[in-house]
Parts: sequence; C-alpha cells; structure tokens
Amino acid sequence: MKKIAIYCGASKGNDAIYVNEAYQLGKYMAQHGYELVFGAGSVGIMGAIQDGVVDNGGTAIGVMPKMLDEKEITSNKLSELILVDSMHERKNKMAELADAFVMAPGGAGSLEEFFEMYSWAQIGIHQKPIAVFNINGFFEPLQVLIEHMIEEGFIDSKYKQLAPLCHTPESLFETLNRYQPFGVRTYD
Repeated sequence: MKKIAIYCGASKGNDAIYVNEAYQLGKYMAQHGYELVFGAGSVGIMGAIQDGVVDNGGTAIGVMPKMLDEKEITSNKLSELILVDSMHERKNKMAELADAFVMAPGGAGSLEEFFEMYSWAQIGIHQKPIAVFNINGFFEPLQVLIEHMIEEGFIDSKYKQLAPLCHTPESLFETLNRYQPFGVRTYD
C-alpha cells in the first residue's frame, strides 16, 4: 500500500483544527513513504494535506477535471498533475491509482466520492482498504447514520466497520494496513 486517495473539502472549515490536523496527516504520509492521490486543489483541507506532503518531501498526485483547472484552483506544488475531461473520469482515475481510500472533512462532494468507493467495496468492484480521518469528531454523526441504516436493514451489519473512524494519522494507517475485505453484499 503506497498511494492513498484522500477525498476532502476545498474549504477550510470554521475551526483551525481542521487545517492543522490535515497538514499533520500530509506530513505523516510523507515521512512514512505514502503518496497522496487527490483532487489537485490548492485550497482548504485538500491544500493543507498536500502542503503537509510536499513540505516534507513527499509525492502529491493531483487529478483535476479541465473545467475546474480553468478556474485556477489547481495547485502548482504537485509532483504530477493528471487532467481529465469530467468528474466521472477524475473519480475513476483516482480509484485506479490508489491502493487505499480515505475521507477527511469536506462537504457533499467528498461524501459522494468516498461513498462510491464504499459501495464499490460492498459489491466487490474493489477490495482496497477504506477509512475515515475523523478530525475534531467531524464524522461522528455520519457513523450514527450508518448504524441507523444497519438497524433499519439497509446496510448489512458486516459493514459496520467498513469505514472506521480514525482520530490520528497513526491510527488511520494502522487501520488501513490491518484491513481485511468484508465480502460482497448479499441480497435477500
């Protein structure tokens, strides 16, 4: 496991802890030889993780749709920039490049990108590790929702820990490295 796709926000959030912890995640990745695969943005949580990686000698591979590249939010610090034609191509390219998937704080786009990988794991499209970097308890409401979906019979209980919440870079990478596939979803 070397290349880690991280889905996260282009916003900073309302508390400096989000940017600070995101930077520390990037720093940890660089110091331990992990490469970042991400949306190529220079701002928000995306930019903070990238800065942590690049400032500490790591590799940051950005995948950016041409339409967003024209809006000039693409980072100029990337080790490699891959331009694609659409958001769909971006997600596919990131999934192809990555050995594991992580979600850090962000908005609807981050959730959408991450949950595609979550659902793909359920139906057997990939068997790569996935986890959630839970800065400042950000994803605890999401965990409650997943547990509710399990209780109501919409997600099989074996997937309760498919996307575990991790609070430090160390615990995140321990979780990714210990990952065992959960098996393919069955239908009643």
